[in-house]
Amino acid sequence: MFTDKPDLGEQAISKAAEIGLSTQLDEVENLEVDIRTNPLKLMQGELESVRISGEGLVMKQDLRAEELKIEVSEVAINPLKVPFGEVELTRPTDASAEMVLTEQDIERAFNSNYIKDKLQNLPVTIDGHPATVNVRSVQFRLPEAGKIALTTEIELTETGEIKQADFTAVPQVDAGGQRLLLQDVEYGEHKEASPELTEAILADASELLDLRNFNLQGMTLRIHQLDVQPGRLRLIGEAVVEQFPKG
Repeated sequence: MFTDKPDLGEQAISKAAEIGLSTQLDEVENLEVDIRTNPLKLMQGELESVRISGEGLVMKQDLRAEELKIEVSEVAINPLKVPFGEVELTRPTDASAEMVLTEQDIERAFNSNYIKDKLQNLPVTIDGHPATVNVRSVQFRLPEAGKIALTTEIELTETGEIKQADFTAVPQVDAGGQRLLLQDVEYGEHKEASPELTEAILADASELLDLRNFNLQGMTLRIHQLDVQPGRLRLIGEAVVEQFPKG
């Protein structure tokens, strides 16, 4: 953290960037942008550093991030736009990025209308017989290091019978650093899950955990390291910043 306080100029451009970022979010509990420079560098179109830290950020698909931190150094901007409250980059810049998701965050997204609507009237095979099911709810857990667990409550549309299906999987980052893949699926004690149901749930999980869901306007995240701990999913990587969102 910085030990000195920002001057009025730094505070003004930090606030402008903060407002622009907040317009890209459905909800946010706390968002801070700390921009540091000096008057001479600002006149020359340079920022020494930009630090973005947010808590409780809700983005598209009702996906929430517990924490998001982005740090950028040596940022080139258009100095003529600063008096108008705009931080316009003149070239893309790389930044370090870190994000934390909790199991509650991901479970909330699984039970959003967007995902639940996609898990209705699924044609599956249960106990060797064709059936159609609706997924009523999904419980998502991070029970131990390196694993996720899913328990689904399903309703057979033909009979109204309620069943459960549960499995664990190992999350990994794909080669492009933009999507989490769930691999090494193992079924739990409720074995009603059919291959079709599991495939549908895994597909939606992969869509939810697509890091492009977290991209803000002008910023692209790529993850290099994944740390799965009980209750928390920590993603570490980089962000390519082309522009800061405008308010």
